Amino acid sequence: MTLILPDLLDLLDRAGREAEVLVAELQDAVAERVRPNGKGDGRLDRAALDAEQHAAHGLAWSAAYAETLRQTAHWARALDADEKFGEAEALPAQLLAHEYLSQLAGGLPMNQGEMFRPADLGVSAHRLAPVIAALAPGASQAVKDRVVALLDQARGQASLEASGLDETLDAIRDQFTAFTAERIAPFAHGWHLRDELIPLDLLEEMGRLGVFGLTAPEVWGGSGLGKVAMCVVTEALSRGFIGTGSLGTRSEIAAELLLAHGTSDQKARFLPGIVSGAIVPTAVFTEPEAGSDLGSLRTRAVRDGDVWRVTGAKTWITHAARADLMTLLVRTDGASKDHRGLSMFLAEKPRGTAADPFPAPGMGGGEIGVIGYRGMKEYEIAFDGFEVADANLLGGAAGQGFAQLMATFESARIQTAARAIGVAQNALDLALDYALQRRQFGEPLAAFPRVANKLAMMAAEILGARRLAWFAAQAKDAGRRCDLEAGMAKLTAARIAWAAADNAVQIHGGTGFAVEQPVSRVLADARILNIFEGAGEIQAQVIARRLLEGAN
Repeated sequence: MTLILPDLLDLLDRAGREAEVLVAELQDAVAERVRPNGKGDGRLDRAALDAEQHAAHGLAWSAAYAETLRQTAHWARALDADEKFGEAEALPAQLLAHEYLSQLAGGLPMNQGEMFRPADLGVSAHRLAPVIAALAPGASQAVKDRVVALLDQARGQASLEASGLDETLDAIRDQFTAFTAERIAPFAHGWHLRDELIPLDLLEEMGRLGVFGLTAPEVWGGSGLGKVAMCVVTEALSRGFIGTGSLGTRSEIAAELLLAHGTSDQKARFLPGIVSGAIVPTAVFTEPEAGSDLGSLRTRAVRDGDVWRVTGAKTWITHAARADLMTLLVRTDGASKDHRGLSMFLAEKPRGTAADPFPAPGMGGGEIGVIGYRGMKEYEIAFDGFEVADANLLGGAAGQGFAQLMATFESARIQTAARAIGVAQNALDLALDYALQRRQFGEPLAAFPRVANKLAMMAAEILGARRLAWFAAQAKDAGRRCDLEAGMAKLTAARIAWAAADNAVQIHGGTGFAVEQPVSRVLADARILNIFEGAGEIQAQVIARRLLEGAN
């Protein structure tokens, strides 16, 4: 007897449509609270929006869930048209649809202690009830047990479900899945425990494989592929170790800045090295008193002939000691108090060592110890008259730094979503292996419903997160504005990675609490994903603002 629901494709479509209607009602309800005098002209009262954060962020999360359901339904339709929609695709998809609709109706966890319910805004979710009831048989224990059996059969593959990608992207995905299994996964936990930098020979090998130039044009030595390829490669590398999946982030940011804003000379000097991996860049944006509030940055640069002298402090700089090039955001207009006085520099520096991380005049700093996300290390940097050539002012124009940086956020958040999916997949891999091998009371752990349910839901949520991340990437590749989609992908994937890692430790029991177990590393790594590239609360605020600005 098949466990796939009759008319499943229609049910997935209905789930997406009904969720979309609910989000529209929530949008109207929140808009009434955050518009001055209730006006419907699109203007928002910022003080009211801040005061109504719970409602606004609930709207953001609900919209992200609805988009996930829509994109899962579109993917299922496309696979069915190609006769590739089988058990491995249908069972986790129907499980996901039932769970997300149920949460939208009864309580959606924005984190472990904050639930959002439509009733909080006086909005009824009754319209979801018939679809939830129709999907309920697709969330049975038998379905979840079968998903676990399918996961067992798919071990070692890129994913449980068919991707829906073209042959080229599928081949790239398989290539990097195999590369990660051979060159990264066996060594990752040792790097973490010893708090070591990722070996240089691996960086060089990744450079030869094209990791740092995936999306760069061929004229600069890149592969000329799109952001979906970036997602595929980033996920595969992060599945072995979040550090290797993150190596391309700074190269992606630096290359995007140069391609969009660099002068001809700057492109010629820096792009070939960044794309090949010969130049290791780092992003130097954050300051001790200015996290997400980039407009309040204080580090300043003062023109002195043909150079600018930089003074100030930066923090949470990833891979800073080993980097050759800093994309450095500083204030060049001392009279300005907001983002309009910021400029971006391509600041060159010598590579450092563990003993002397910053061997450059006017530059010092040290390492910040962290519980996870190791392999590149985090640093704080102090500048005291550090020199940057005027020729390295991005685009040759001062005061454009904030706008230049904002243009990179879509790609950075899409890539962060892909990293989170890779971490979640790693958690699932480890949990599944342990649950199948470890026996209690004469049975493998995977035979117990509470364990099987955790594994099945991990698979279902990872499936949905992929659909949302790739949807955002496809929008970026098509040249459409996709900050909303990218934000949703990052927001949900980060939460899914943390949930998957936490459940993987729970499945391991006391064993998972031991530092020598890789699952403990995955838990530590997963925690950062909801903080960097826009903390979850900031991300939800940005999504809500975008939704409400467009509401009528």
